Amino acid sequence: MTDLKYEPVPHNQKAFLEKASKRRGFRESYDALETEYALAHEMLSARTRAGLTQEAVADRMGTTKSAVSRLEGAGKHAPSMASLKRYADAVGCKLKIEFISQPIKRRVSAQPNVRAVAPKAARRST
Repeated sequence: MTDLKYEPVPHNQKAFLEKASKRRGFRESYDALETEYALAHEMLSARTRAGLTQEAVADRMGTTKSAVSRLEGAGKHAPSMASLKRYADAVGCKLKIEFISQPIKRRVSAQPNVRAVAPKAARRST
């Protein structure tokens, strides 16, 4: 196994989001990928805690650095459960997935309220 020294690249997520949120349509696009970004964040955090490079993780997983990069890229790739488990093992973690209850959004009917009215011929005159 190659001895690789991990040297993190500085990244200020708060400053990035502040600058990016000024672009038209950014917030809607970002919110649509919330789950993917959360997964990417968890993966990167786990790798950082383990002090590993993408190359070292790839070596432990038996894959390539580019495959690890795709796994960590939010919204670009939908990793399989098997890949996520192998990644978790490689960074010394256990994979845990949970469903969290949230308020149910009621769907609004697309049809307006329509009242049934009998045809004129079927109505009674009074």
